[in-house]
Amino acid sequence: MDPLLDLTEEQRAIVETARAFADERLRPFAAAWDQDAHFEASLVPALGALGFLGMLLPPEHDGLGLDTRSYLLALEEIAVADASTAVLMSVHNSLPTQMLLRFGSAAQQARFLAPMARGELLGAFALSEPEAGSDAASLRCQARRDGDDWILDGAKSWVTSGSHAGVILAMARTDTADARRGAKGISAFIVTPDLPGFSVSKKEDKLGLRASPTVQLVFDGMRVPGDRLLGAEGQGFTYAMQSLEHGRLGIAAQAIGIARAAVEAAAAYVQERKQFGKAIGEFQAVQFKLADMATRITAARALVHAAAAAKDRGVDVGPQASMAKLFASETAMWVTTQAVQLFGGYGYVKEYPVERYFRDAKVTEIYEGTSEIQRLVIGRSVAP
Repeated sequence: MDPLLDLTEEQRAIVETARAFADERLRPFAAAWDQDAHFEASLVPALGALGFLGMLLPPEHDGLGLDTRSYLLALEEIAVADASTAVLMSVHNSLPTQMLLRFGSAAQQARFLAPMARGELLGAFALSEPEAGSDAASLRCQARRDGDDWILDGAKSWVTSGSHAGVILAMARTDTADARRGAKGISAFIVTPDLPGFSVSKKEDKLGLRASPTVQLVFDGMRVPGDRLLGAEGQGFTYAMQSLEHGRLGIAAQAIGIARAAVEAAAAYVQERKQFGKAIGEFQAVQFKLADMATRITAARALVHAAAAAKDRGVDVGPQASMAKLFASETAMWVTTQAVQLFGGYGYVKEYPVERYFRDAKVTEIYEGTSEIQRLVIGRSVAP
């Protein structure tokens, strides 16, 4: 099941490069990394060398300057082999680099973007907190001025790659007079792990994406230089929400890759597995199930790429991105469930890969906006 066929020569080359990298560097090791919850740090410079960590950055920042669809095509191929590596690539490309590109000063961009594109610095995004998940605007992390610096106090949860990131875009409340102000008074800061008061706390022991570290960060009187404030004071939440459009499309592409891996594994298995004297793939019920799996994946990809094309035209794609993320993530969960069923008892054991795809798929319905949040965004666009 290859992606859409109407690709330019450049896009086809990107897909082939991503697939070759995935086959060589990811596929043979993904199951072991998952089993051991091992983060393979060597992948970061390797992805950077291919340009895959700066796909959406312009050449003046050592990026490839590609369109959104080309980026999503590469991300899907990575996700087919290893969803944990795909989420690293998605978060890095979609959130910290885009926030710096859109809202950072010239000096901030010059300092951080090129090393991020080259894979010398891994990016992370810190918005959620222990008591602020879907209601992210209720965050409690605070920042107060101290001379030219800012002092940050609080904790951030569910930070992808947070234990290995060299650049973290963190949201904190700079207007602390009234915490009920919600999104107002939240600012964005460029945090690096060398800052006094920064520490990595709990690492989550997760159901899926186990090779991607998800951690809690603690800011204990963390002193942040004044030139690390991103953009205008009080606008951080707005910046984060705008950047999440890219993030949701990235997670949608990741979900499609997971679903594709599952249906490809199932299609191969049903040709080998024999019951009642013939391969189970010859039974109409199995063929119908595979047909539905393939159809849903193709439909999800069409939604994602339509939103990507609209974004590249400058259209506000907030509701479209939510539709794409919602449908792709629920497709991934449904497809992987069907794949486990087709494998029967073998689908429930770690000897076969579909149980890993099933575990990896679930979180795509949760992070970067749950399915319920996506439905709220879509519903409000239909009936404001």
